[in-house]
Amino acid sequence: MKVMIRETAKGTEVYVPKKDLEEMIVETESPALWGGWARLSNGWVLELPAFDEAPKLPITIEARRLANAED
Repeated sequence: MKVMIRETAKGTEVYVPKKDLEEMIVETESPALWGGWARLSNGWVLELPAFDEAPKLPITIEARRLANAED
């Protein structure tokens, strides 16, 4: 799914246009954010693509929602 990742005053936020969903990233697999999973404040876990160099934010990327206990 397409998601936009942006930096806000509260922290890093993910916006999912098809769901009209804005959630904060509360936990990541990698300190650099990219190339692992990221847990959102609503419990979703997204797999984010890896980049050689961290891209500038905001950025729209293709992410995959991973199964979690709430499904």
